Amino acid sequence: MKRTGFISIVGRPNVGKSTLLNSILGEKIAIVSSKPQTTRNRIAGIETRGEDQFVFLDTPGIFKPQNSLGDFMVKTANSTMQEGDMVILVADAGYAPGDVEEGIIAYLKKSGTPAILALNKVDLYRREKIAETIAAYAATHNFEAVVPISAKKGKYVDEVLDECSKLLREGDWFYDEDMITDQPQRQMVAEIIREKILRTLDKEIPHGVAIVVEEYRDEGSIVRIRAEIFCEKASHKGILVGKNGETLKRIGSYAREDMEKLLDAQVYLNLWVKVKENWRDSARGILNFGYTEE
Repeated sequence: MKRTGFISIVGRPNVGKSTLLNSILGEKIAIVSSKPQTTRNRIAGIETRGEDQFVFLDTPGIFKPQNSLGDFMVKTANSTMQEGDMVILVADAGYAPGDVEEGIIAYLKKSGTPAILALNKVDLYRREKIAETIAAYAATHNFEAVVPISAKKGKYVDEVLDECSKLLREGDWFYDEDMITDQPQRQMVAEIIREKILRTLDKEIPHGVAIVVEEYRDEGSIVRIRAEIFCEKASHKGILVGKNGETLKRIGSYAREDMEKLLDAQVYLNLWVKVKENWRDSARGILNFGYTEE
């Protein structure tokens, strides 16, 4: 008998939600960086094992938004949480629940949605500290399971999947057996570029970029891609391009490596940088770059 379920992965920024998803799938479908607010959209990751199909919904971190893009990201996280048949709350193993976690737990209590607590980054803390965190969460909610993990190192990730398996429902699968994500390749390519910007540049600039793939031509063994990087200020453009274009070349080189692994083809990547002032502060601005709630 086939079984399936939608599993929402939620938590504050930078706790390892996307890293957990990638680790479960054994494939990189969600970009990751050390900077918070890396994920902007809902991302579906699909894992099919035997008769079971797990549909994981990765979400932006929940935080106090400062602009229209932030509003969109938090709304996306909250609406995705409500879509799930179950929830994985990812939290830092070294900290007791804060406002974000308490808000999620309040939703879980009200909705009755079953939830698994994944306490991440256990490799950074002593056992006594992790035990204190487990006790603090146990006092707030009756989770279906509490699983200490290291998503980055892949430790105890299978235990999270085992706990999710107990909560699946009988029913036909929603996706083909060989699918691992519902993201179109153009979107994944754009996200790869954004990840490399996040990893290459510091401070606020990476958070103010949007990527538009203007051309995507699959010629079999070769894929030709032309993408535009939009930033918010002319001074940011100069930093993105760098002296003699060196920074942009480095971003493109890093991005092309990941694209060729993803697409299993040679990639010709052409990057351009343009300015769209304060686009994150405008509802129309974020809509123009594809950030919609549909």
